[in-house]
Amino acid sequence: MTGPDRSASGPDRSAPGPDRPAAGPVDDGLFAPGAVPGEAAGSARARARARAEEELAIEQALALVGGSTLGPSRPPRGQRPGGGGDGDDPSGTPDGGEAWSSTPRTGDGRNADPTSASPTSASPMSSTPNARTDAGARTAGNRPGPHSGDRVQSGSTSAGSTSPRASRTANQPAPSLSWSRARAVAARAGRGGPLAAVRLPLDRALGHVLAEPLGALTDLPSFDTSAMDGWAVAGPGPWAFVAGAGILAGHAPATALPDGAAVRIATGARVPPDTTAVIRSEHAYADEAKGLLHAERSVATGQDIRPRGQECRSGEQLVPAGTVVTPAVLGLAAAAGYDALPAVPRPRVDILVLGDELLAAGLPHDGLIRDALGPMLGPWLRALGAEVAGPRRLGDDARALRDALAASDADLIVTTGGTASGPVDHVHPVLAELGAELMVDGVAVRPGHPMLLARLPSGPSGAHTAGRPEGQRDATAEQRKESPDGPYLVGLPGNPLAAVSGLVTLVEPLIAGLAGRPAQDAYRALVHAEVHGHPHDTRLVPVVHRAGRAGGRDHVAPLRYNGPAMLRGIAAADGLAVVEPGGVRSGTEVEILDLPWAPATPWTEGCFT
Repeated sequence: MTGPDRSASGPDRSAPGPDRPAAGPVDDGLFAPGAVPGEAAGSARARARARAEEELAIEQALALVGGSTLGPSRPPRGQRPGGGGDGDDPSGTPDGGEAWSSTPRTGDGRNADPTSASPTSASPMSSTPNARTDAGARTAGNRPGPHSGDRVQSGSTSAGSTSPRASRTANQPAPSLSWSRARAVAARAGRGGPLAAVRLPLDRALGHVLAEPLGALTDLPSFDTSAMDGWAVAGPGPWAFVAGAGILAGHAPATALPDGAAVRIATGARVPPDTTAVIRSEHAYADEAKGLLHAERSVATGQDIRPRGQECRSGEQLVPAGTVVTPAVLGLAAAAGYDALPAVPRPRVDILVLGDELLAAGLPHDGLIRDALGPMLGPWLRALGAEVAGPRRLGDDARALRDALAASDADLIVTTGGTASGPVDHVHPVLAELGAELMVDGVAVRPGHPMLLARLPSGPSGAHTAGRPEGQRDATAEQRKESPDGPYLVGLPGNPLAAVSGLVTLVEPLIAGLAGRPAQDAYRALVHAEVHGHPHDTRLVPVVHRAGRAGGRDHVAPLRYNGPAMLRGIAAADGLAVVEPGGVRSGTEVEILDLPWAPATPWTEGCFT
């Protein structure tokens, strides 16, 4: 069974299809094709079902016959690019994927699937949804699959095996973790060790996470104060007063206030003992000639007086541990008597950008492209609460990568590119050489399939704390004593949107755990379009929140330009929809991940829509 005939040049883009309806409104904005008004939802669903059934039949047939060639090759006609590689759009349209070309693809593309170079990727284990099981952690040196010795040339035989095919069968790739399972592994890894704590002055604590609950060091307010500018009075009126006398904020009254007396008082000033109430200036008449004050409204005992302890009593918990220190928290801490706060040090992150084809400036030329991830990752990671060093560009140099990993003093190292099995994809071999533990090696998500999470062994004493501020260095050193392991490493695919997928899947939950931050609350939202799904893997699709009109519900709309190499969609998005295998229909709810700089509430119209 070979499936429908598709030429190497790709589908006919002039013909009507799921992303190019034959008739109806034309949308030349960012909305995904399913979100264009007027498209027949039933027709789109039928096409999606037909595609899914076709792909499933092809994959089952491939699983039965197995592979018969060695090394990377063009897939059988009819097998779509989504089956291997970062392409996540099941329709193979220019907006979300690409047609197969006659040129073999290796590497992370970098855009390739880590198993796409091996025929064993069509095995029943990798082609059947029920066969996707949770993979345990393992060392990089023992990693099965195309990263550990099955790269042999056609006609050659690897040492110790009777044939290349036998070697490859014994080392076939382990199934990728499900998206939710991979996120859970990353979150658990971040929470795996005790949190360090340092005391930071208030002017340095912003954005950190409280390591301990914040308890009041005094009553708030710490004495009875006036809530208004006016008159402090004692007993019933009228009240005698002395012209020119008064109590200002910051000045304690000299004596108690006798019955029948009044004194001017400012907002925030301490009220004299035995004061009955404060009368606002606009509600009183002062007869200067007689020296008497008259109330123009009834006076209630205790009115406009803030009693001691009204906000809190000494020792009362104000905010819990794990709270992010905002400007408001700083103000509360200062009011409660704090000069410094117990905080969790921000996780320190190093960024290593891999790839000889990347330019740091100027226009693309001669096969070279701009590095989009270097400028993007630092601000993104800072928004997650990390302390980030400037990106280092290493090119495709295995020795430079090894030296950078061995010398890093970070809590987390993020690499871009090089996570698959191409000739210059060095991440797996270098991790194996260093004896790293692979915790996640491939995730069933599109885009971003070949992402990974590893734990490096600890280096020499002090290797991971040099260069830190003294308080953080001491705290981190103490933490290292309790945990013999070294820093974590997240390997992101080289394609920009695939890297974003790795950020929200692995980096965000890992950093939240390391920084003591609460995990992002999961929530669901109505989607106003049909969103195509992958047959087996989760899809992460850029969306924008839209406010409901005329009594309608708030909802999200999927955006175009969501291919693995594209950033145009995510640049206009304020969230990512988690689309389960098979897709979702318009009018149903999907899980939403907020982007770190764009909380969904209050919902607003997105830019460029």
